[in-house]
Amino acid sequence: MTPPAVAAAFDWAALRSAARDAMSHAYAPYSGYPVGAAAVADDGRTVTGCNVENASYGLGLCAECGLVSQLQATGGGRLTHFVCVDGKGQVLVPCGRCRQLLYEFGGDGLLLETPAGVITLAEMFPQAFGPEHLA
Repeated sequence: MTPPAVAAAFDWAALRSAARDAMSHAYAPYSGYPVGAAAVADDGRTVTGCNVENASYGLGLCAECGLVSQLQATGGGRLTHFVCVDGKGQVLVPCGRCRQLLYEFGGDGLLLETPAGVITLAEMFPQAFGPEHLA
């Protein structure tokens, strides 16, 4: 677990609020399970995303996909803090596919708020595969 002092110094409530706002824009007519995500980039920018489903179920996009797309569309950078919420505003953990996506854009040190507290992506996704393995 991340030391409490590190987690407490960051405004997780504001990031959760941004994730809840993003969730309110989700398109989830098939599952009825809206998700919103918010993260902070290394330049201080907050980026968000929401899930977008499709009638061809397997083509739906997780909230993290929209978040990373917004990160790139607004200047790129590295993610430093991340949270995602469900339709009730409760904190979730990213699915496996999204953990891989977050690793690409945040790396081992990305801090994630989870139902169990703040942890690093390395703790949630140990021994991740990434760009460094392709060199």
